[in-house]
Parts: sequence; C-alpha cells; structure tokens
Amino acid sequence: MSKVKRQCIYPKDIVYLTGKSERYGRSFLNKIKKHFGKEHHQFISPDEFAEYSGIKIDVIDKYLKGVS
Repeated sequence: MSKVKRQCIYPKDIVYLTGKSERYGRSFLNKIKKHFGKEHHQFISPDEFAEYSGIKIDVIDKYLKGVS
C-alpha cells in the first residue's frame, strides 16, 4: 500500500527547511497565506510553499517523506 504524503506545511517544517526560528516559521506562513489570498484557517500546500520560498519541491517532498 502506497503511503500518502502530507499535504500541508507547518511552522516546524519551515524551521527545519530554513534553519530559522519557529516564530519566523509562523510569520512566513502568514505571509504565504496573504500572498495566495487564503484565510487564517486554511493550510499551505507544499507546492505553494515551494513556489513562494523558491525551495525546490523535490527537497520539500524528500523532507515530508522522512517526517511523515
């Protein structure tokens, strides 16, 4: 059975991927939500995070597979 990868990014993911603080991760998620016109309760997908941050989706997917 194939494992489904996680479809949302959390502040802790940003901490790991960028080496910044968790506070930065929360702030960065809010900037991404504003950029994509999302509401406070909506999630950010790995694709949206990759597009906004410039981090390659392959790197994000590899990280998410290891964590999930």
